[in-house]
Amino acid sequence: MSSAAAPLASGISEKAVPEKSLLSVNNIEVIYNSVILVLKGVSLDVPAGGIVALLGANGAGKSTTLKAISNLLRAERGDVTKGKILFESNEVQNLSPNELVRRGCIQVMEGRHCFGHLTIEENLMTGAFTRTDGKAAVMRDLDLVYGYFPKLKQRRNSQAGYTSGGEQQMCAVGRALMSRPKMILLDEPSMGLAPQIVEEIFEIVKHLNEKEQVSFLLAEQNTNMALRYARYGYILENGRVVMDGDAKSLSENEDVKEFYLGISDGRRKSFREGKHYRRRKRWLA
Repeated sequence: MSSAAAPLASGISEKAVPEKSLLSVNNIEVIYNSVILVLKGVSLDVPAGGIVALLGANGAGKSTTLKAISNLLRAERGDVTKGKILFESNEVQNLSPNELVRRGCIQVMEGRHCFGHLTIEENLMTGAFTRTDGKAAVMRDLDLVYGYFPKLKQRRNSQAGYTSGGEQQMCAVGRALMSRPKMILLDEPSMGLAPQIVEEIFEIVKHLNEKEQVSFLLAEQNTNMALRYARYGYILENGRVVMDGDAKSLSENEDVKEFYLGISDGRRKSFREGKHYRRRKRWLA
């Protein structure tokens, strides 16, 4: 996978580009309201069958990057003004969101966004609206989703708005699976969930990747959890990719441990020690 930033301040070595990238984001720039520059030359690659983490603090540009890929920016008066986005080697930045879903790329939005007045099963069935392969195939995939998310099968007739946050997150991922995706863009899957539920969600992501060959691009603030399951990662700061590398290298990098995991010299930092981190980041110098 290619390095997406300038020479790395951390000393993480660059990695060769794989033969086949399912998704390739090349030097994109995003502007909101024709004025506000949010992404500044972001590049990244996701190989077929890969799990890639997009890391960074709140406001770094992670969600904007995912929305640029899934073509949801225009609903928020945002536009990709430079660069290219390739899915299966075809430019897709000008496609409508439903056209991109038909090609196999779908986003699970931050905050889950289930239809609260619909049942769990009705929510799942909405994920199949682009499909044309018949009811029998859709029902087979519904059974597949229930196999991965047995809690959803138990709550299939419950209104989604009255289920737990973890069940709603499972419903959102299951709904995406109903479109038979090749790639899922997963935005902050751990947000607002108990650690045990977060672990369960990430284990399901791992199984979907291994057994169903679904590729994932995960936007996460929970750096520790994301790097446990991803194979490669990119770190965003202020709309730029400032560091990238394989997950093991990033998790062992001293800057990443200090600034994103809160660990320095083998110990956890206090809030007082951590709050001045920005002015000491080497890549922001």
